[in-house]
Amino acid sequence: MSLGIVFCILSKKLILSLNLFFILRMKERRVIMKRLSLSGFQLKYIALITMVFDHIQYFFEYTGKIPIWFTMIGRLAAPLFLFAVIEGFVHTHNRKKYFLKIYALAILMGLIQFGFYNFLHPLVRPDGFFPQNMMLSSFVILLVALQGIAWIQERKYLKGIPTLLFPILLPLLMLPFYLLSVNKPMLGFLLKLLNFTVLPVHTFISDGGTWLLLTGIAMYLCHKNLKKEVLAFVSVSLVWVLMAIVLSRPSFHDLMFKYIEWMEIFAAPLMLCYNGQRGKGSKYLFYVFYPTHIYLLYALSVIFYR
Repeated sequence: MSLGIVFCILSKKLILSLNLFFILRMKERRVIMKRLSLSGFQLKYIALITMVFDHIQYFFEYTGKIPIWFTMIGRLAAPLFLFAVIEGFVHTHNRKKYFLKIYALAILMGLIQFGFYNFLHPLVRPDGFFPQNMMLSSFVILLVALQGIAWIQERKYLKGIPTLLFPILLPLLMLPFYLLSVNKPMLGFLLKLLNFTVLPVHTFISDGGTWLLLTGIAMYLCHKNLKKEVLAFVSVSLVWVLMAIVLSRPSFHDLMFKYIEWMEIFAAPLMLCYNGQRGKGSKYLFYVFYPTHIYLLYALSVIFYR
């Protein structure tokens, strides 16, 4: 057998081997990607679990026995819920109904929080602590802004522009009323009631608030491309964190164990695993679980308070 024939046979075998190798590699990648693939409901379940960790530390911090890593894990919850809310807004068949469910629950929880400040003093924990969770109000503000953007994209400018600007500029619109209420307690009482319930203001909410509004808008504008949407989330979050660092100048220790909001960026890899599918699960689970677990944990924290 000539050297040329041997060379041709070996070349063909090498090519076949390489083709087989790359085919196997592609299959392995597909298997890995399939394993890492997460549906919308799976992301929500992860968010729920991490939120429970966060709230256990939040309600039982006074014991001194809940490790800080509970809160670190909990930093994943808000970004994942934000991602889920945007996906829900994009894919829901009835945006009005979707909004009203979140709005109604936000009003209820806001009214309870307002009550703790004003007339539910017997239910306040002896150390003065009570639940201050207004994440749903932050989502309400965001959804109004997103509807404005959606109308603008549909060239319905007369509805879209005011709807977008209203939640963003509401703090400025409310400012004259706040100034007027300084010497009018009843007006101040009514304004606070409005802000806790039907008319939330993003600058007064620490649980999401302005950060969530700006981040949510940036993510929605990029939602047609998952990588760009996640990049928008990371970019706005990092800018927000850098601003906080410049203003407060925390030590490295405080940055790692006290001011840990920056750890929310670790939700990005989970977002990238989203496969664009809704998945299987109860769409009412979150609406029931969120307020129930908050007030249950709070009640337990009061019972076991020393």
